Amino acid sequence: MKADILTIFPGFFSGPLDHGITRRACEMGLAKIEVHDLRQFTHDKHRTVDDRPFGGGEGMVLKPEPLFECLESLHLASREDRVAGRAKQSVVLLSAQGQRFTQPVAAELAALDRIVLVCGRYEGVDERVADFLADRELSIGDYVLSGGELAAAVIIEAVTRLLPGAVGNEASTRQESFTAQVETEAAGAADSTCGSGGLLDYPHYTRPADFRGMPVPEVLINGNHQEIRRWRRQRALEKTLRNRPDLLEGVALSDEDAKILARIKRDRGVGC
Repeated sequence: MKADILTIFPGFFSGPLDHGITRRACEMGLAKIEVHDLRQFTHDKHRTVDDRPFGGGEGMVLKPEPLFECLESLHLASREDRVAGRAKQSVVLLSAQGQRFTQPVAAELAALDRIVLVCGRYEGVDERVADFLADRELSIGDYVLSGGELAAAVIIEAVTRLLPGAVGNEASTRQESFTAQVETEAAGAADSTCGSGGLLDYPHYTRPADFRGMPVPEVLINGNHQEIRRWRRQRALEKTLRNRPDLLEGVALSDEDAKILARIKRDRGVGC
């Protein structure tokens, strides 16, 4: 997969891209990431990339010229072909107004041959970039950052680790929080571990079995895989109900899951 990042701060990425899975994926030839300095596509002595918006208002907005010229230099397929799926490419504008970036969206991007991440700055970018250049707008959360660079680093990390071969044990990416049930079932998750199925991940423990008087739950060391599966599923349901109850609306729950949730709510005095 090829990833291009368009930014006015190319030096920002010298750290995030040089560590962990992202670096390993690039060294293995699974990913190639290039950072493009938008100031290289300006034509005045001050290398101006921003201007005041028409109609007034606070702050500055990234101008369209550098963004259009930079993107055109990448020789991508047409926007029409990208949107129609005839080209396995996508141009993504990182924006607080965008669709929320999720694990399924990461999987969509990981299946492409090339992605381009456009990092906004200041008060945003000229709307013609969203209307005529980008295929989609993405946001990593309901908050505002000073620019899209942090968001680009987050998306690169999330997408790269889904590339086949990037993670040593590929089964681990199918048994994490937010992994859809259909992905888990298609991959044949081990009965003894249980995939997340769209829930938050279950708790994990390692050696020592007793640390400062805090023991590992007995069920995890008794060797009964069926009991381990049930325990992990229950803990995943408990954690999801406690931290992200909204996720339960999109999860296919079994009759056993429903009973577990009802019991958890009853014990906590929550209305069923």
